[in-house]
Amino acid sequence: MTADTDVEQSKMLVIGKDVLADGVVAVRLADPDGGRIPAWEAGSHIDIIIDESTVRQYSLCGDPADDTCLTIAVLREEDGRGGSRWVHDTLQVGDLVSIAGPRNNFTFEAADSYLFVAGGIGITPLLPMMRAAHDAGAQWRLLYGGRSRASMAFAAELSDRYEDRIALRPQDEYGLLDLASALDSMPDGTHVYCCGPEPLLQAIEALCREREGLVLHVERFAAKAIPVDALDDTFEVELHRSGSTITVGADETLLDAVLRSGVDTPFSCREGTCGTCEVAVVEGVPDHRDSVLTEDEQAANDCMMICVSRSCTSRLTLDL
Repeated sequence: MTADTDVEQSKMLVIGKDVLADGVVAVRLADPDGGRIPAWEAGSHIDIIIDESTVRQYSLCGDPADDTCLTIAVLREEDGRGGSRWVHDTLQVGDLVSIAGPRNNFTFEAADSYLFVAGGIGITPLLPMMRAAHDAGAQWRLLYGGRSRASMAFAAELSDRYEDRIALRPQDEYGLLDLASALDSMPDGTHVYCCGPEPLLQAIEALCREREGLVLHVERFAAKAIPVDALDDTFEVELHRSGSTITVGADETLLDAVLRSGVDTPFSCREGTCGTCEVAVVEGVPDHRDSVLTEDEQAANDCMMICVSRSCTSRLTLDL
């Protein structure tokens, strides 16, 4: 994965690094010249650009009203691709780090009632949302699970601040989260925001399909698995603005084919999780393989993430 130079980048100074829980550190970033940090909203993330071939996305978990620093929390993943180990082992206070963003694919929408469901480090994007819901006077609750209490970042802080709204459910004490009961306790019209490991997201998606009165929003930290029966056929793409037509081979991504044609377009994660490469669809039916768009957004077929998605039709026309 290569960081796209067309995505706006900035240098930030590491001004704090603290242990939050077993395997979790918080990193605070500020403008090296003392200026204001980029504005952001609940649900936003930034790219940490480790080097020209390594970019990682981390949710912002501080207070959007604080214009002095950006805060991320990073879980150390021993079996990951190395980004979290770099943050834990190499990144130090006083270092300069390149970032891109903030960007937001997990938008916090106004509602009268919310249920927040977090699994492990999935608590991070939900923290600013709970603050916003609380400040707005909305009804809300948090169901928060983790392997153990010691591994659950922000657990004590949340209990102290919002004691009557928080249900902490460490797996070694309670087992798996009782999602059905939590969903059934919420009134119709509740917006459900969930972030965490893939089994949790799949479980809540299935349960919410059975409950028409709830509006589900999920954010994935890892890409959804591509179905084993997915076909990677060759297809043609008309680039509407540039006036050219390209062929996307079965062994290449649509993004790579676009870049190969000489057309510049933003991208970052190459996994369909960050939303940077979103392109409007003028004609044709995409084969959506991203982890950003909701089921309804995918069904509209008016945009696609070209880093992973392909085409269900022999030809697509894109606004490029």
